[in-house]
Amino acid sequence: MAAKPAKRVLDHTVIAPLPQWAQTQAQRPALSDGLHSLSFAELWQAVQARSAALPSALPSSVLVAQNDSPLEQLLDFLALQASGRCAAIGHPDWTEATHQQVRQALANLPSAPTPLPAAEQGFYIGFTSGSTGVPKGFRRSHRSWTESLRVCVDTFGPAVCGPVLAPGSIAHSLFLFGMVLGLWTGGGVVVQDRFNAGRALDTLAQGHATCLVAVPSQLLLMLEWAQHRHIAPIASTQLILISGARWSRQHTAAVKALFPHARIVEFYGASEASFITWQDADATTPFEVVGQPFSNVRLRIENGLIYVHSPMLFSDYVLGAGDQTAAHYATFDGVEWLTIRDMGRIDEQGRLCLAGREHRMIVTQGKNLFPDELEALLGSHPAVANASVHGVPDALRGQAVVAVLRLHAHNATQANTTLTSPALVAWCRQWLEGWKVPRQFVLCNDWPLTASGKTNHARLGELLLRQDPCLRPLL
Repeated sequence: MAAKPAKRVLDHTVIAPLPQWAQTQAQRPALSDGLHSLSFAELWQAVQARSAALPSALPSSVLVAQNDSPLEQLLDFLALQASGRCAAIGHPDWTEATHQQVRQALANLPSAPTPLPAAEQGFYIGFTSGSTGVPKGFRRSHRSWTESLRVCVDTFGPAVCGPVLAPGSIAHSLFLFGMVLGLWTGGGVVVQDRFNAGRALDTLAQGHATCLVAVPSQLLLMLEWAQHRHIAPIASTQLILISGARWSRQHTAAVKALFPHARIVEFYGASEASFITWQDADATTPFEVVGQPFSNVRLRIENGLIYVHSPMLFSDYVLGAGDQTAAHYATFDGVEWLTIRDMGRIDEQGRLCLAGREHRMIVTQGKNLFPDELEALLGSHPAVANASVHGVPDALRGQAVVAVLRLHAHNATQANTTLTSPALVAWCRQWLEGWKVPRQFVLCNDWPLTASGKTNHARLGELLLRQDPCLRPLL
């Protein structure tokens, strides 16, 4: 009797392969966090048991508990799906007020006027940071993710079907996708409760995972760890998928040396859109190029905005839809397209070239400047760990370009002697047109991050505008 709720929604759903794997490869490791491990048979048994134990009075969308381990959270996530519900995954650093706001929003979600086919039902609600402080809750259908999983396998082949290491929070949609990928393909998945470069490298070196899903900052920490400890090249890793932020391509050769048999792929996408473009990592690729569209993706540019049409797009927002950074749909020639408010162009080779986020564009001296290019350049300076570029009001220029920097630890205590503003200006002028060079550099040691671990540019902009004492000028 316990399996009946699951059977009701299994066809064409994200968890559809699990009962098959439980029968055909029952003893194969499915889920491990380094301390506990479940085979596919044990995993499916646990999912069914948790699904059957869910109170019938639960609403159709439920917030997954925040204090559990990633393994426990993933089991709850799968059990809610098996019961026909939608699993919402918040962020552990939310305040209790935010948790309550989200729970209330989920409880008040209206039911569909007519029952949707299983593939079109919402199975997951994730959250991204918004400019208003209210998290944006994006709802995904089973079909949007099964199409993403299929095109991932079609594009990258057998290498993506091995055990996956997804060393990040389940609250980050990239890592959640990596976890689901390992379960969907039958390869299995290894998770971490908190990213640790040494543990990640050890997992890969022992062959417990052959596919790595990572954000750039994690790869850089792994490189640093490996270099300092003289770790030998790891031959068993077959595929590295990089996303979540721009990859610093000057480090590609070092990654290839550490993982000599791995294909290194960077892809551009979004929580609301899944995969958009991809390319094999290459240090010679121009910074703005983010690759070619996946086979099931169409692109168009309207007034500089990038629009996407694919079967992998999100359904709607359940919270934060009015945020200025929210994605929105538009209809062209009778076809619905999505923009996540990124701007760019398509080059003569059909590759997407990304300029930056619409809301972060700086107009200085009558020209449009997107911070991404400048932040990437500054981040490549040996003394700079992080950079965030902003426009501040300026009577002459409209907006003056200011760069907020966090220096590497070994530079921070000697910043005024080892790195000066004139020296950094001169360094920038080697690579940039004069009008793009920041008029001022300021230092911030307590670097703010979003819930997904990215630089909180909005927060730094606020600190800059109010001249917060935590910022100090680089002289």
